[in-house]
Amino acid sequence: MTAMTEMTAVQKDKLMGDLGVVISDAEELLRMTANQAGEGAADLRDRVQTRMQQAKAEQANLQHAVVVKAQAAGHAADEFVHENPWKSIGVAAGIGLVAGLLIGRR
Repeated sequence: MTAMTEMTAVQKDKLMGDLGVVISDAEELLRMTANQAGEGAADLRDRVQTRMQQAKAEQANLQHAVVVKAQAAGHAADEFVHENPWKSIGVAAGIGLVAGLLIGRR
C-alpha cells in the first residue's frame, strides 16, 4: 500500500470517528433541548434531526465503501499469493530477514 493510500485510509477512519462523535453530541443536544418550547426551537430541532439522519446515512455509506475497498484489497492479495506462491514466499522471507536484522541490531 502506498503512503498516500495509507494516509487516505487513516483520514477516512478519523473522519468516520469524528462524524460519529458529532452525531452523538447532536443527539444529546436534542435530548437536552426537548423540553424547550417555542416554534423556533421546534423548527430547529426538526432541521437538526433531518441533518443527523443525513449524516448517519453518509457515515454508513463511508463505512460500506471502506469495507468494500478493504475486501477488494484482500481478494487481490489472495489472488496474487495463489498465482505467485514462490514470489510471495520470497517477499515474506525478505521482510522477515529485514525485520530480524533490525531487531537483532538493538
